[in-house]
Amino acid sequence: GTILALRPRHRGRMRRNALVVQTQIMLAVVGAVIMLVVGQSVARAFGIVGAANLIRYRSTIDDPKEAVVMLCALAAGLAAGVGLYWLAPFATLFMTAVLWVVEYFEPTARKNFELKVSLKKAADLRPKLEDVLTGFKLEFELLSESEDELGYSISAPVDVRTRDVSDTIRLVSQDDDVSIEWDEKKSKK
Repeated sequence: GTILALRPRHRGRMRRNALVVQTQIMLAVVGAVIMLVVGQSVARAFGIVGAANLIRYRSTIDDPKEAVVMLCALAAGLAAGVGLYWLAPFATLFMTAVLWVVEYFEPTARKNFELKVSLKKAADLRPKLEDVLTGFKLEFELLSESEDELGYSISAPVDVRTRDVSDTIRLVSQDDDVSIEWDEKKSKK
């Protein structure tokens, strides 16, 4: 599953969604456990299909990995329910370990903003402002620049507080008339 999920891509294509890659890896593990539970029993196979459909249609899940975690719990419960008492704890521990490894490589969650900084001679502030943004580990792109305003598209880790960034910009600008405006952009699902 890992080899398939991390297969090489052609240049110029969009980057893979980390959650989808993680889900693909976990589905291989869950599929193996479920097949061990099913064994030669057609009745068990139909029971698993019914239970999986309940999860699929009755749950509103934004993260595809959460659906896989539900399937992991289902697989462990099914193993215990059909008397495979050795498989249930082993599969649970193994799936937890794989999830832990997969989630270790998950990128940091980010928020997106538009930042507008207004003051006289804004162009003179630009290098200092960009140093502040870099210092806070913000990804940024200059959207607009005029005599008295700078506009940026910002991608920030979720734990960065805009107030801290604004206070630092005020210190660097050394101008009491500086106006800083943050407009959070909702991410597309």
